[in-house]
Amino acid sequence: MNEKSILFVPRLPARLDVNQTADILGFLPHEVVVLLKTGLLKPLGKPAPNGHKFFCTEEVTTLSQDREWLDKATRAVAKHWRGRNLACNQNRSSNIDRR
Repeated sequence: MNEKSILFVPRLPARLDVNQTADILGFLPHEVVVLLKTGLLKPLGKPAPNGHKFFCTEEVTTLSQDREWLDKATRAVAKHWRGRNLACNQNRSSNIDRR
């Protein structure tokens, strides 16, 4: 099964992995990690921090149609990357100052 095929199956499986969840929600797989850290998305069970995570299909499809949740999630991802880029730029400028 290729990555995008989950969008075309007639019946979704009961649980989705990170890539499938990202496809349905319209995020990139590495952005799902941000949604997990901010508490906007919850995995099934209690997986280890480095464990494989699965999500409830019904919950994911409901969230994909919730405009308010999508807005909140989009803002959380943007805030995360803004912070990472700011930290990266500060590190870069401090390295330049040392020269």
